Amino acid sequence: MTYPDDRKYTKDHEWVRFSGDTAEVGITDFAQQQLGDVVYVELPDIGSRVTAGQSFGSIESVKAVSELFAPVNGEVTEVNDALKSQPEAVNKDPHATWMIKVRVSGDGAAADLFDSAQYQGMLG
Repeated sequence: MTYPDDRKYTKDHEWVRFSGDTAEVGITDFAQQQLGDVVYVELPDIGSRVTAGQSFGSIESVKAVSELFAPVNGEVTEVNDALKSQPEAVNKDPHATWMIKVRVSGDGAAADLFDSAQYQGMLG
């Protein structure tokens, strides 16, 4: 698997793609492989505040329930409502399936974000 160079990655296997002061957040291919078949995604409400490194929701698969961690500080401006009825989209194309969009605030991103090569190196 090649991880796209147009985004950053977290140690918790989320990806973030910046566009101006907005950040799209999703999970990596590695994360969806570890989870297995995703059956439910719980996401925050629009207007919610998220803090880098803190949980913003959860993802449930046939194997387990895992927390989702925000890679940035900010306010949720959009939520991918399609995931309510089609959570399996995360499995089909995790790098094209964003979960939330955040208007980045303050110092913005977590300091420990990896680029594509660093993330792949962390995976071994």
